[in-house]
Amino acid sequence: MAKAGIIYNETKSQTCRLAKELKDEMERHGWEVYLATGMGGILGYSRPDSPVCHTPVDRLAAPGFDAEMTFAVVLGGDGTVLSAFRQVAPFGIPLLTVNTGHLGFLTEVYSKELPEVLSDLLAGYYEIEERSMMAVRVFRTETLLWEALSLNEMVLNKEPLAGMCHFEVEVGKHALVDIAADGLIVATPTGSTAYALSAGGPVVTPGVSIFQLIPICPHSLASRALVFADSEPVTVFTANPNRVVMTVDGNAGCYVLPEDQIRIQRSPYAARFIRLQAPEFFHILREKLGWGLPHVAKPT
Repeated sequence: MAKAGIIYNETKSQTCRLAKELKDEMERHGWEVYLATGMGGILGYSRPDSPVCHTPVDRLAAPGFDAEMTFAVVLGGDGTVLSAFRQVAPFGIPLLTVNTGHLGFLTEVYSKELPEVLSDLLAGYYEIEERSMMAVRVFRTETLLWEALSLNEMVLNKEPLAGMCHFEVEVGKHALVDIAADGLIVATPTGSTAYALSAGGPVVTPGVSIFQLIPICPHSLASRALVFADSEPVTVFTANPNRVVMTVDGNAGCYVLPEDQIRIQRSPYAARFIRLQAPEFFHILREKLGWGLPHVAKPT
């Protein structure tokens, strides 16, 4: 019997109902279906009094989600999609992302379209688009304190109020770079349309193998976004007397003390998106962010 999964945003009653209806419909077609909530990919925060607080990246999957699963359906917004990929990426499970939220930049279809596309999904009439993910780890004297898979970005900043931070960043074997800014972002191509975009970084098409290093409100006219190959690992040192906070994909992270190191590299696991038609990134940019719309004053 073919096996599939459903990961849903359990905080919305409408999404919970949709998950149950979808499970029943797929089981009527002879599929074995497992349910999981988006909370399974929320990693939580370590604390100064409990710094070693992480779940290994390959142990986040819910029961029944494994390499034998043909695909899974995600019901929610972008936050649920990010959480879901942390749960399934180590097993290579492709996800059909269904928008039941607001912007839904990472989603493939709207929930109202699900009954129309379900037959194609069950028959395997789709393509798979792979996108790179980052492995983010925090070390203290070679002790692993925290780790996560990231599809979008890692962010460092002060708390609870904004303020100047100093960071030393080592990209590959290049010389250390000193950055003074309110914060620092390291982003994937997928993350280039998230926080990195708001911080002034460039939009990067998903198939390009790069990372972005973006200072947030830098205190220098010369300190700007840097794009480099994701084959080069990144190490970040916080040159501050006090702790800073690290956030990954907007919903989990840990405190980083002056003696800690953050090590980032391209993950061997990829986010595998189910595409019901050939991916068209520029169309998504236009539809979701208004990029490239015709100008009203353009000459005919």
